[in-house]
Amino acid sequence: MNTLLSRTNAIFAFTLSVLASLTIICALSTTFKHYNQLVDIDISTVKKLVKNVADYSAGRERNDLGFISFNLDADFGPAFDWNTKQLFLYLTAHYKTGNNVLNQVVLWDHIIQRGEPTKVQLKNQHTKYYFWDDGNGLKGNNNVTLTLSMNVIPNSGLLPISTIPYSHTFSFPNEYITKMA
Repeated sequence: MNTLLSRTNAIFAFTLSVLASLTIICALSTTFKHYNQLVDIDISTVKKLVKNVADYSAGRERNDLGFISFNLDADFGPAFDWNTKQLFLYLTAHYKTGNNVLNQVVLWDHIIQRGEPTKVQLKNQHTKYYFWDDGNGLKGNNNVTLTLSMNVIPNSGLLPISTIPYSHTFSFPNEYITKMA
């Protein structure tokens, strides 16, 4: 009745139950934490250019391609706690055109893992991804907003997406550039 196999099974089941309970308690301890209020950032744009180029994937249409470089000064140290494994940061541009009420373009991203430096200081950083518009909505657009968001990747628990309550609004020039300087 109390064989070695049944005792081993009971110890294993008890150990798994305790570990599952501890994992749930750990996950619940950071569920209601607001990570977006812990981070202090400053974004400013340095250079803004817009070019009208052919989009060969969509036929012979010409679409706007925006070029920006930005400064970012942020400290993500307070967002790291014992349950944070890594942070996934991404900078998006939000703007309105005649064709679309809301356009969102991811321009830059970065991953900060536990143990890496948590301060991000970028000067005159170019975007990592192209800033394409599906028409001619960038030239003269005076309401482009840059927003920094972060996904907190925990060791256990939910994956919260936090938009940091800071944004930077700028406008593109009214003329296209003909060549890059």
